[in-house]
Amino acid sequence: MDNNEDPNKLSTTLQDPTPPTQPLLSKPPFYPPLDQPSITLHPTTSQPVEDQSQFLQISYNYGRRTFKDWPFLLLFSILVLLTFGFGIFASIHRNPHHSQVSSFIYNSTSSSCTLLKEVDESSFLSNPISLNALKSSVLKSLIWTLVITLILSGPFVLFVLFLLKHYTKQIVYVALPFFVIVPVFLDVYWFVACTISSSCSGSFPLAYRILVLVFVLLIIGVIVWIFVVNWHRIELTIKIIGVASNALSQNLGLFVVFPGLILGLFLYYAPIVVFLVFARFNGKIVPREKDGEYYCVWKQDSWVPTYYALAILTMLWSATAMIEAQVYVISGTIAQWYFSDDYDRPKKSLRSALRNAFGPSSGTVCLSGLLLCVVRMVRAMVDNVRQEDAAGIANLIMRCCVNALMAAFDFLNKFTINFAAITGESYCTSARMTYELLKRNLLSAAFVETVSTRILFGIIFVLSAIYAIVVCVIIKAVGHLGVDAYFIAAMAWLLLMMVLGFFVHVLDNVIDTVYVCYAIDRDRGDVCKQEVHEVYVHLPISRSQRSAFSARTTIVV
Repeated sequence: MDNNEDPNKLSTTLQDPTPPTQPLLSKPPFYPPLDQPSITLHPTTSQPVEDQSQFLQISYNYGRRTFKDWPFLLLFSILVLLTFGFGIFASIHRNPHHSQVSSFIYNSTSSSCTLLKEVDESSFLSNPISLNALKSSVLKSLIWTLVITLILSGPFVLFVLFLLKHYTKQIVYVALPFFVIVPVFLDVYWFVACTISSSCSGSFPLAYRILVLVFVLLIIGVIVWIFVVNWHRIELTIKIIGVASNALSQNLGLFVVFPGLILGLFLYYAPIVVFLVFARFNGKIVPREKDGEYYCVWKQDSWVPTYYALAILTMLWSATAMIEAQVYVISGTIAQWYFSDDYDRPKKSLRSALRNAFGPSSGTVCLSGLLLCVVRMVRAMVDNVRQEDAAGIANLIMRCCVNALMAAFDFLNKFTINFAAITGESYCTSARMTYELLKRNLLSAAFVETVSTRILFGIIFVLSAIYAIVVCVIIKAVGHLGVDAYFIAAMAWLLLMMVLGFFVHVLDNVIDTVYVCYAIDRDRGDVCKQEVHEVYVHLPISRSQRSAFSARTTIVV
């Protein structure tokens, strides 16, 4: 620097509040620690105006959004209309004699099948379900247990969120030993109980029991190995879970909206399932010759298999689109919280996210859901081929190519829907901008912190197992159900696992959304949530980088 340069001019440059005209592409920018005021750094290189301003204005789009990817919304709407239209047609034109094929005989005069006699509808009730079975103590205990579990699951989720927000470190370190203790206890308990029980020991010989015992212990050993290998990331994982839990606790309305979305999806599925049932009844009873004799058989209309394929495709696409819509709503809600001031939190953020997801960005959600549906179908086919042990170099090359394409899709799709929810851009634009945003700020597009998801699933597994053990003890103490008490406890464990798994899904998407918002902050040289920067700055750039939580200095980006 020139020694004769005016000091006042230099001071003015350092205090200029104007944002930088371009991001730093060649190397990561350095900023002072969070406890010092940030200094705006002006780059010395110059680039065309369009390159400079392309990513500088990335932030949550509060304005009016335009419709994106509308052709895919149109295609999805056409499929839904065709599914419901042909479903209504199938329901109206169904053949009422579908279940009466045995009552038809061949009429040689008319060369057709005629109805011999009407089926007595009361015959369908000839084997009614025993009322004593419906009133059995096992069934009543199961229903009451599931109802109570479902009622308690709501407060239970909020209690887990409270623990993860305020006592993240304690709950993680307390739960880690139970990741091993609970499975080992259940495995050994089953082995001993099966050995003592004469019926179980008769069904499972000693060799099989030992094989199951060793196999489960090997799985537990793999879990222990995973945590030992990733032990250096545990402290970072604790901080990430704490930040995400705090963000989720500020937007508890998500726990009300998502069950409603799932219920709406089931209500949407209900008529389609009815249409599929009625579609089977579309056909006619025709004569068929065999060994010189004619008999009557049911012949289904040729369009029914096509309708089945159409309806199943629509249901699969709808399911994946609903999954992406949930991610969109989470991202939109959390992003509004992230970019708002602590003293001026956004109002109606959840309503705004829902309006955008099912309004201007509905085409983007449909496209993302379609891609997700195709990827899962391809993976299912590849897994099926792998299980069949298909030999040949052609099959091996095909599987390698498919796996490469799936990895590329995961790489590009990781944060695309999160970015689309923040900016309102189309799917392809969001994928490109997200990749370039993370690359420009030296962040990984394929890695946030996978250990956090594993730990969260381990925590809910332990909590659900403890709940199931308590339920089993209570049922065996109150009633005399014997072995059925284990079945009821297992069903209660499964239901609570499903509810808590939904909670982990929401929290995992919050982690991804905060990561994208943090990347936008880095790109703008801004700090909207200081507590987020203090944690996410320690994320490793790649999977192979071993970065302890205290190994790096906190910086403002």
